[in-house]
Amino acid sequence: MRLFVALEIPSVVRDNLAAFIKDTQREMRDLPEKPPEKRVRWVRPENLHVTLKFIGEVASAKLDGIHSALSTVRTDAGLDVRFRGLGFFPNEVRPTILWTGLDASTNLQTLAEDIGRAVATEGMASEKHAFVPHLTLARFVRPGLGEKLSVAIQKNSEREFGAFQAREFHLIESKLKPSGAEYTTLASFPFTLEA
Repeated sequence: MRLFVALEIPSVVRDNLAAFIKDTQREMRDLPEKPPEKRVRWVRPENLHVTLKFIGEVASAKLDGIHSALSTVRTDAGLDVRFRGLGFFPNEVRPTILWTGLDASTNLQTLAEDIGRAVATEGMASEKHAFVPHLTLARFVRPGLGEKLSVAIQKNSEREFGAFQAREFHLIESKLKPSGAEYTTLASFPFTLEA
């Protein structure tokens, strides 16, 4: 099984992000460009989430241990999360990922680190890179930013997509299919100590 840990986003934020994706796809079709851009795979709106820890492929026999480890993760308060702006990994010159940024309370970093430590007790690999809060909107089949997408991104570079407060995270299974990834929430974990 292929697993990751994530925050689900509320429907109002999902709808705002879906509208941006739809508008951008329409603008890309309407602007003249040669050759046509066929390099972007947009994340389906129902799959939008904030990854806290990518676990990867694990044997199903490890699932109970991962569940137990994640159930121990707690924070002092819920997370305030606001989605704003757009950016790229690794950079705008040769992007592989288009994302929207997160302005979040400081305990988001701590929560991600605690989740990483918890699953490490079950033999899962530690992160090689520092946690960078973001939500992936699209992946580039070939690195590079075409003119149409560049215009659409610049128009929306400071766009606000909404905010919410999170009090739980989720263990999610990802099944890769020709039509795209299909996600199933296996368990939800309240993490806040607040009543």
